[in-house]
Amino acid sequence: MARFVLVPGGWHGGWAFEAVSKALSHEGHEVQALTLSGLGDEPSHGANLDIHISEVIQALGAHDTPAVLVGHSYGGMVITGAADQHPSGVKALVYVDAYVPDNGASLWSLTTPNYRERFIAGAAADGLCCAPAAHLDKRCRPHPMATFLQAIKLTGDWRQVPGKAFVAAFGWEGSPFVELYERLRLDPGWATHRLECAHDVPRLAPEALTKILLNYVQA
Repeated sequence: MARFVLVPGGWHGGWAFEAVSKALSHEGHEVQALTLSGLGDEPSHGANLDIHISEVIQALGAHDTPAVLVGHSYGGMVITGAADQHPSGVKALVYVDAYVPDNGASLWSLTTPNYRERFIAGAAADGLCCAPAAHLDKRCRPHPMATFLQAIKLTGDWRQVPGKAFVAAFGWEGSPFVELYERLRLDPGWATHRLECAHDVPRLAPEALTKILLNYVQA
């Protein structure tokens, strides 16, 4: 039995991994899909990247078994920070169409001008949270802007994690992740996977993603 900790992308909660969680559980594995502060039923304007990272570290430390740590989109920032502070608790890192930061980067610095414009427009009401786009699932919640803006602090210890994989979605325009995929596929320290779907991989391609994740059960 393996253990999986799943971290959703911006505006989403643990429900975004519902189909993947069910499939992994059906295979007999332990699954924890997190809903980070400010993205559940209780709003939290005070959440920042450090707080979200600490919540993942807490989940990792709650068990002795190292976890396969999975992050979608914004979740890539969070899993990198958590693995950097607690590498012994992570068996593998899987980035699902996600940001992979270096020390001092923020999601704001890594994303595209188009997404920065969306963030500004989404936060126009109060400057604290970015409203979800109209086309997203109705369960989505306004996302704390500080988590997008705060620079991550990394020692580089996250690179000690033995398994690192990047899953890229090639079925949408304007992706900030295609260039990253092309770079990482040339790196022998990474496994890369290409899916022909839009950005919301956990919900649009749960079977394909589950198959990829199961590669790390025996890794």
